[in-house]
Amino acid sequence: MAYTGNVTPGGVPAVRELDRLTITKVSVGPMDNNAYLLRCRDSGEQVLIDAANEAPRLLDLVGDGGLAAVATTHRHMDHWVALEEVVAKTGARPLVHADDAEGLPIDAEPLREGDTVPVGDCALEVIHLKGHTPGSIALLYRDPSGIPHLFTGDSLFPGGVGNTDQDPERFGQLIDDVEHKLFDRLPDETWFYPGHGKDSTLGAERPALPQWRARGW
Repeated sequence: MAYTGNVTPGGVPAVRELDRLTITKVSVGPMDNNAYLLRCRDSGEQVLIDAANEAPRLLDLVGDGGLAAVATTHRHMDHWVALEEVVAKTGARPLVHADDAEGLPIDAEPLREGDTVPVGDCALEVIHLKGHTPGSIALLYRDPSGIPHLFTGDSLFPGGVGNTDQDPERFGQLIDDVEHKLFDRLPDETWFYPGHGKDSTLGAERPALPQWRARGW
């Protein structure tokens, strides 16, 4: 069955097989958070993006293959409820942008713009998108034999950027970062995976950028 990215709380994961990376998406917790398990197909090394909730379910997903790291896209609690338990039971390295580190329940290694997070022979580029929180990040996988894949946390969704609490300064920062660091750099076929809900592509969302900026959210 072709990957669509559609998942439901308590439902079956959605699995996408790339040449070198397997992406497994699952919805967890009462806020329908997306968690993503990435596995290098050559080495078997795994990295989890957002240990959002339901630690036992995430640990079952990890299985006995081990977990190298957990990357948290930002400091909001609904994205790290399961972090402490997952790290304790796997020994994974917790990672978060330096500007959001104080919001996590455990100490985490700081990430910054341009850093890379290895997933075996693959790598994720850290892109800092300030506005939803001070240290929100997206993680970019440039597939050597396919399209780019972008994990955006709560900074970019189908239909708009993340919540900035109607703060014009925060919104301006976020829409600028999203436009210049994502849309200006990456092609339309880039598939993005948000922190909640359905996936989309940059091409599908690009025409609405002026509307998002004009409405202020």
